[in-house]
Amino acid sequence: MTNLLFLLTVVELILLLAVLAAYLVVIGNRLASIAGLFAKVTFGVRAIESQTAAIGPAVTKINHELEEITTALPALVTGLERSLGDP
Repeated sequence: MTNLLFLLTVVELILLLAVLAAYLVVIGNRLASIAGLFAKVTFGVRAIESQTAAIGPAVTKINHELEEITTALPALVTGLERSLGDP
């Protein structure tokens, strides 16, 4: 009887290891497919980065010009008020 229980335990352990190995293979395949999708996303993000690289310097230039306009506007408004005769 002890030999039978020992044999059944060994068979159960072998089945458990086989099922775990099968699930690990399934999970590995799924992770490989996800890695492929991440590679595509990375490629797309790099393409977007290269296409939008010129935006940064342009925005800096626009902000500088807008700051100059902002500093000039009060004097312009004052001059217009004087020329129109508004108090």
